[in-house]
Amino acid sequence: MAVPDSVHALERDLHDIFDSRFLSLVMYRPVVRVPGGLLHTLATVQELRLDDLRRCADRVVVWQDSGLATPLLLPRHELGRSLDSFPLEFGAILADHEVVVGSDPFADMRVDDADIRRACEVQVRSHLLHLREGYVEARGRGDALGELLTDSVAPLAGLVTSIARLLGQPPSQATTAAAMVERMAHLAPGSLAAPLQHAPLSGEQARQLFPPHLAAIDQLTRYVDSWSGPDHRSRA
Repeated sequence: MAVPDSVHALERDLHDIFDSRFLSLVMYRPVVRVPGGLLHTLATVQELRLDDLRRCADRVVVWQDSGLATPLLLPRHELGRSLDSFPLEFGAILADHEVVVGSDPFADMRVDDADIRRACEVQVRSHLLHLREGYVEARGRGDALGELLTDSVAPLAGLVTSIARLLGQPPSQATTAAAMVERMAHLAPGSLAAPLQHAPLSGEQARQLFPPHLAAIDQLTRYVDSWSGPDHRSRA
């Protein structure tokens, strides 16, 4: 991944703000990739003070206008202790990042499979509850059901990408991840991928897709709940 001028400008700004406390800067791809989306970065520092945040706030509009997401700023000692709290987020960065300056802050780090499984379970159970609640609130109206599934596309994309990572196969596209998860968890073909492929959905599309999609999320919740490690892939 080539380092764009905007990231080099960010590097200079961070050097100016943190001086010798600036340790490293990496670029990374977010869990859910949006075409034309902002470029993501993470910076580690020796110490993070309130005044540092104020100075960053003065420059954030310039960073965003140049195509950068607001950088993640972490004191070096917090990074390793955050992996078990945010295993999906930091696992994705660890798996796909490029060092711009400094030493690799993720060297010799790994995210535990048990932490990833637990985070995936929280994600899929939340999604299941959201769909059930949304279906009740839609009161049978196709337009409301279409809006529910359309609004669920972004979290669904994050969910299938996270579970793909749990299964050891992190693909780059959500539709690819959905199809792979369908196969691995023995779900009905298209039950996860169809909402991703057809969004935004009309009321009629939603009426057709919702029942198999809800059943797939229900089944996927039980699959993730019972997942016991890499060998589970071959036993499922």
